[in-house]
Amino acid sequence: MNLINEFCKEAFETAKSKGWHDKPIETGTCLALIHSEVSEALEADRKGDAENFAEELADVCIRIFDLCGARGIDLEKAIINKMAYNKNRSHKHGGKKY
Repeated sequence: MNLINEFCKEAFETAKSKGWHDKPIETGTCLALIHSEVSEALEADRKGDAENFAEELADVCIRIFDLCGARGIDLEKAIINKMAYNKNRSHKHGGKKY
């Protein structure tokens, strides 16, 4: 197994052992929790708190890993495929600013 999917399995098993998967969690809730970690990272960056910024980005990844672990998603394969796809996209994907 690959490292990213190992992280997914570990994040899910840790969350499960702490009671976070005692009942099914709807996708919207999972995505909202990921979003909340992104918002916390934004606030840390705005405050110039580089250490907390890095920690919040780690929390984003852990939430994503947990979701993928719970759903049996092969995240490493999805990332590899998407990165390969992005290499062939047009410059700024048709004029996007960001």
